[in-house]
This record gives sequence, structure tokens and C-alpha cells, in this order.
Amino acid sequence: MSSLTGYVGSLDNTRVTSRHRPAAVDHAYVRLADGRPGGHYLLVSGVYVALGDSMSIDFYAGGPGHGAASLLYRNDDADFPAWAGQDLACAGWTAVVLATDGATAVDVVVEQLPLLTQAPALVTITAGGNDLMWTYGDTPAAYAAVDRVGAVYEEILSRLDAIGGCRIVLTTVYDPSDGTGHVPGAALPPWPAGPAVVAALNARLADLADRHGAVLADVHGSFLGHGLHAGDPAQPEPRPSNRDLWYCGLIEPNAWGAHHIRATWWEALRRSGWQVPQR
Repeated sequence: MSSLTGYVGSLDNTRVTSRHRPAAVDHAYVRLADGRPGGHYLLVSGVYVALGDSMSIDFYAGGPGHGAASLLYRNDDADFPAWAGQDLACAGWTAVVLATDGATAVDVVVEQLPLLTQAPALVTITAGGNDLMWTYGDTPAAYAAVDRVGAVYEEILSRLDAIGGCRIVLTTVYDPSDGTGHVPGAALPPWPAGPAVVAALNARLADLADRHGAVLADVHGSFLGHGLHAGDPAQPEPRPSNRDLWYCGLIEPNAWGAHHIRATWWEALRRSGWQVPQR
């Protein structure tokens, strides 16, 4: 872990400035961190915690309550009446969304994990996609990023394993090009090798989940056919009339995409035999 320690340590004093930083919801308690001026710890116990990037947050899905993590916690019965009662809030849980827009895997280690001081019962992680976006079009750099993300995930999972007592869900990274390596409506050139790089990252996540006893939620598989093949993933609307299109802004989940991330998490948890503990 020495190389990873140096890699993370070099960023230890860096503050991520996310455009849309979701807040904790319901009863999570926040206080200033001892010895860390300006920092915060969230005192959480028996709750759901969402770590990672914009695949989890509300902003691109239409605002508060519409993102994947929010829907896992509390269903939007107006939009998804078939899911009424299928959420963590109905079981008396609370939730904390620490995921932030633009976060990389290292940001989860440096910015998000330090906010945990007690063991959550459930953690979802969406990270790695932004690491690949930083290398877009540079295939050797992208494969190097896959290796870095794998090393950082080892750190994330080792720290969560040390906390103990929580079910962890890893989320595969989706591909808005639907395997083509090109989205004509986006201001990006084609990247024919891109889908193979995404597949390599997702294979690494599957291996990590298996070795650490985590649950793997295959969002990549769930989203196939709901990007370029369904419409224009780069379109800006959070609630497009075409509910088969699950993206907006090219790489963000819109309201319908957020729902299907939530649904994929639930299905993966059910297949693993996990049941929501009642409080």
C-alpha cells in the first residue's frame, strides 16, 4: 500500500470544489471535526451512506429527492408509484449523501471517507468514471487510470472493511455510447477504444467486489441500449419525454436513469440475500 499512500498523501490537503455538493438528509448529525479547522465529521449510525460521484446525486436528475441515492432512501411515489414503500425510509433508516459532482476515486478517500466516524449499515459507491473522463481519447493513459482506480478502491474497501458491519455495493460504470465509442451530439471526438477501457474498469470492480465480499451492481449492463441507441445522451433535460433515454449532459443520469441505478442497486442487494433491517 506504500505507493497508494504516497498517491493519496500528495492530495491530502486538497479540497475538492464540487459545483453541486449534496447535503445530508433527514437526521444525520454534523459537527466540526476536532483538529481539522473547516472540516466536518458526520456522526452516522445505522444509516445508508452514498459515496462517489454524480451517478449518485440529485442535481442532474431534477433536484432534491430525484437522484439515485435519494430514491434508494426515499422513493418518489409520484414518478415511480410501483416503487411506493420500497425504500429505506419506510424501514426507519436515515441517509447521508457524501457523493459529489466530479469526484474521482481518490476524492472518495480524501474527501468523503474521513467524514465517517461510526459504521453505516449500507454503503453504495459510484466512482471511476470521472477518472476515465480525465484521460478521454488517450488509451494508454486510460488503462493506467484503471490501475490507479483499482488501487484506490482497495484502499476504500479496506477502510470500510475495518469499520465492519456494513453491506457495500460497488457500481459498474456505464457507457453513454452504448458500445460504439462515439456520441455524435457530444463535443468530443470518437474514441473507438473507449468501450474496452470501460469494460476493463468494470472487470476490475467485479474482481474487487468478489475479493472483498461486496455486492456488484451492474449499472453498465442495465444501461446498455438507453444511451445513443435511445436518443441523444448529450441532451440537457433531466426529465426528457423519452423515458428510454437515461442520460443528460452526455455522462449524467437523468431522472429515469437515476431510478434505474436505484433499481439496479436494489436488485443486486436482493440477489445477495440482504434484507433491510428494521429499526
